[in-house]
Amino acid sequence: MMVLKKSALTLIAAGLLGMGVANAAEQSMSFVSWGGTTQDAQKEAWADPFTDATGIKVLQDGPTDYGKLKAMVESGNVQWDVVDVEADFALRAASEGLLEPLDFNVIARDKIDPRFVSDHGVGSFYFSFVLGYNQKRSGDKAPQDWSALFDTTTFPGKRALYKWPSPGVIELALLADGVTPDKLYPLDLDRAFTKLDTIKKDIIWWGSGAQSQQFLASGEAAIGQFWNGRVHALMQEGASVGVSWKQNLVMADFLVIPKGAKNKEAAMKFLAQASSAAGQAEFANLTAYAPVNVDSVSLLEPDLASSLPTAHAADQITLDYAYWAKNGAEIATRWNEWLVK
Repeated sequence: MMVLKKSALTLIAAGLLGMGVANAAEQSMSFVSWGGTTQDAQKEAWADPFTDATGIKVLQDGPTDYGKLKAMVESGNVQWDVVDVEADFALRAASEGLLEPLDFNVIARDKIDPRFVSDHGVGSFYFSFVLGYNQKRSGDKAPQDWSALFDTTTFPGKRALYKWPSPGVIELALLADGVTPDKLYPLDLDRAFTKLDTIKKDIIWWGSGAQSQQFLASGEAAIGQFWNGRVHALMQEGASVGVSWKQNLVMADFLVIPKGAKNKEAAMKFLAQASSAAGQAEFANLTAYAPVNVDSVSLLEPDLASSLPTAHAADQITLDYAYWAKNGAEIATRWNEWLVK
């Protein structure tokens, strides 16, 4: 139950990958993610040990851009090898022929939580959308669930919500309106947007984790929907913020390899390292996002455990990425029309 040191990660990676440094000294591959502290942690937990074990340099790039990935594949000029994407995009991109199938002789599929692996993608990490609130704004009243977002009398002030049309906001609106978790899908868009209309003038939209933290810590937003790792980071910094895990909404990022990637063999080995028990635990210890490898839990920092979605499974709702992969484009059209009304 202790933090894995870099040397330990390197040894484990070497065993996983079975590739000598001498044979790969001149090789490199690219890794694309969302930037910021998350990508910094991915570099520390995965890329650096991978390079130490194999000699293959991992060139960092980003941010992830779905349009750019698709254009690369369609043009046959693929510059990216491994890309961190949202789960629903991973499923949609696979159906469109944009991704390489994964080699599960290299990647240990049986060690991955089945919610977070597919034929074309393996979980990068998973996280929860949680209800976060500024304690100075809420006073002695602690909001309990998503319905608090819509109670502007008890909890006055701006509400911070994720601005992109992806799993999360629609679901929380329906839950706040009384829909039970087992009845969420198919999503009742009319009902969800009617509910969101009641607070539309009170919403401020965040598009990045850093922006969400700024809104919450400053009190510009009294309450809102946040990535659990971002609220945890604010708490660690001593910010006056609180969190409710009730009905926490599980979402995931997946690691994928674009079709036609130039360094596919190295990319498969990188995914093996990133999804290993050691790699996943180290990333979780750095970020408070949850590991997808089922053997990682025993390697987590004891003091961190209560801040991870793994500790709040009893009141957890896993968002339906497959539903969004199929219906996301239609929902996005309606979402964008609603935003400008």
